[in-house]
Amino acid sequence: MTLRGRLTAAFLAVVLGPVLLGALLVGSTMAAVDRSRSAERLGLAAASVRTSVDALCQQLRAAADAVALVADQAGRPGAAGQVVSRGLASAVLVTDVAGGVLYTTPDALAGPWRDCSADEPAGGPVRALTARVGLRDRAGVDLGAVAAAQPVDPGFVARLAAVTGVAVTLLDDAAGGVAHTTEDPGVRDAVLTAARKVTGDRVTETVDGRYVRRVGPSPGQPLPLVLSVPSEQPPGLYAALVGAVVLAGLLAVAVAWRLARVTTRPLVELAGAVDRVARGDLGARVPVRSRDEIGRLAAAFNRMTRETDSYVQALTSSRDQLRGHLAVLGDTLASTHDLQRILRVILHSAIAATGARAGAVLLVDGGVLVGRCSEGLDGRWPAAGALPDAADPARPADADPAALRVPVGRGVVGAVAATGEPCRGRVDPAAEPTGEPRCETYVAVPFATPGGLAERAGAEPAAALGVLVLYDRLGGDEFDDDDLVTLRTFAGRAAVAVDNVRVHEEAQRLSLTDPLTGLWNYRYLRESIRREVERASRFGRMLSVLALDLDRFKTVNDTWGHAAGDAVLAEFARRLRGEIREVDLAFRQGGEEFVLLLPETDARGATIVAERLGAAVRDTPVALDGPGGVTIGMTVSVGIAVYPDHATTGQQVLDAADAALYAAKAAGRDIWRLAEARPWPLVEEIAVPAAAASPSDGLPRAGTAIDGRESPARVAAAVGPADPDAGRPDVPVARSGPGGASSGPHPSRHARGR
Repeated sequence: MTLRGRLTAAFLAVVLGPVLLGALLVGSTMAAVDRSRSAERLGLAAASVRTSVDALCQQLRAAADAVALVADQAGRPGAAGQVVSRGLASAVLVTDVAGGVLYTTPDALAGPWRDCSADEPAGGPVRALTARVGLRDRAGVDLGAVAAAQPVDPGFVARLAAVTGVAVTLLDDAAGGVAHTTEDPGVRDAVLTAARKVTGDRVTETVDGRYVRRVGPSPGQPLPLVLSVPSEQPPGLYAALVGAVVLAGLLAVAVAWRLARVTTRPLVELAGAVDRVARGDLGARVPVRSRDEIGRLAAAFNRMTRETDSYVQALTSSRDQLRGHLAVLGDTLASTHDLQRILRVILHSAIAATGARAGAVLLVDGGVLVGRCSEGLDGRWPAAGALPDAADPARPADADPAALRVPVGRGVVGAVAATGEPCRGRVDPAAEPTGEPRCETYVAVPFATPGGLAERAGAEPAAALGVLVLYDRLGGDEFDDDDLVTLRTFAGRAAVAVDNVRVHEEAQRLSLTDPLTGLWNYRYLRESIRREVERASRFGRMLSVLALDLDRFKTVNDTWGHAAGDAVLAEFARRLRGEIREVDLAFRQGGEEFVLLLPETDARGATIVAERLGAAVRDTPVALDGPGGVTIGMTVSVGIAVYPDHATTGQQVLDAADAALYAAKAAGRDIWRLAEARPWPLVEEIAVPAAAASPSDGLPRAGTAIDGRESPARVAAAVGPADPDAGRPDVPVARSGPGGASSGPHPSRHARGR
């Protein structure tokens, strides 16, 4: 027996037995009571119908008001969508004053729509109920109307029947038939025949013993409905009612007890399992004891819990994996400005999150997308002769991602970079080769400066900084929209990384360079001279420092203005850079004062540089732009100091060079002067062993040569100055170290004889 049969038997045994027994006792008055009760039921049902329809109309009117209250026309579709998504209405229609449609929600309901305020019979079948409100602007001008509608379908009629507890039929006025009904097909014709004869609130009876009443159309309830209830009077004989009721009552008690036990046991088990699942125990299972509806329900419940458990485990694993990737990304972005490392972490995380087999990150460089990092591209390069523009097909694999070069606007990644729109799909095998790696499926997302690709009204999207592209998802499936959303997240991180690195590099450059001349500034001078002195001290080398000052520069500003002075300073800086090596450092100390650091250069090399700089400034006057063709002749004075001859610290060697500069100024300008040598302390000669003496551990000591002889540094510390002309600023000779030997290796070929 099915569940429906058991429940019906239980109802007959437990409920109908006492009802029949009571009906036997009041048999003489059953007909009157039956009609009275049926009429009362129909009256209550009619009131429930009016209340339900009126409540629905009020709901639709409130939904239409909510949409009409949105002042911005562009915001009404969003408000209409919210009204539909929240179930306040199934469709929203916005019309103008002339009745033209301004907006309608997707999948609009079919017409005709019946207005809630109508009280006349409709001219055709009613497909939907609607409530309309006026649409006005802030000045009160009529702009049209907003209509919210709910469908009048079999489900709607079934809900009315469930609310009222009676059978409900919706009439089709145009055809004179039935639009929707919950009536039993066996009594439908009799109910319709009786309904055509009844008017107003009267109740009539059919030949089948059913009571019928019409409801509407009327104000607040525009639907033509027919309500019917079956007669409660039993069709049997009154004389045999008493005996049947007694026998049925006795039998009902026994059967009801048995059926209730059999019926409720699986339901109790199912309810217990549902409670366990609600508390988070997805391992709950229900025993399947039969093949009826409850048995199928139990089997479906068990299958649902198993699948839900597997989905939850997969989601948990995916969530933990994504959290791990995002944590790695956050730590990498916060801990380093190494762009290559950041992009490599982003690419690896994107591949792991989407299940791709390979991928690459490309950045735009001069109209060409250049690969910055890649993974899994081994064996994916185009075959020989397949690349356009005679490109070399023998590309290296992942070891050199820069081999991946695609012009912007060409191929998949080039189109993504040019349009700023993400793209996914399958590669057409017959398409023209573009130089991209071979693949079957792909997904590519552009990234720009944070906010650059966001849509803004009236604004063009910013040019992409690069493209994040993945190839061939594991399992052979195409990349889906979820992968696209995930890849957008990682592309956003890549955009932040590129932007942060560029901002950091620009900020570092601006903080250490002079904006007028492009030379290093005084801040970087302090750091550089400390570093260079430490390096020279560590490796026993010399460091020359040149302090330069443009002669009579104030006259230039006073005569031709500060703009001319700035032009002179910029031109001097250009000539200065042209006379030094790549390893030399040039600084603007302030105003017209400049400093040069010449690593591994002795005094003679420094004087050669000073003479060459003086000639470069003196021999070619500075030509100013503008009318008149003004040229300004300039000279430069130079002060030279050498570490360790003239000082032992960076600040001291700067001070010594500055003192030599003042000496050059005092001597008439346009010349160079060497700083005075510092006095050497008295030393005691130490005997040098004639043979090599290895220490006990067999390792050489600092300052001792491998062959047992003293190193130059030890010798230099043991003797005083050997040059009788030391300290003479008018003698242009190279200064030697304390030991009389020049420090450092010979200058490189582009040092020009230094």
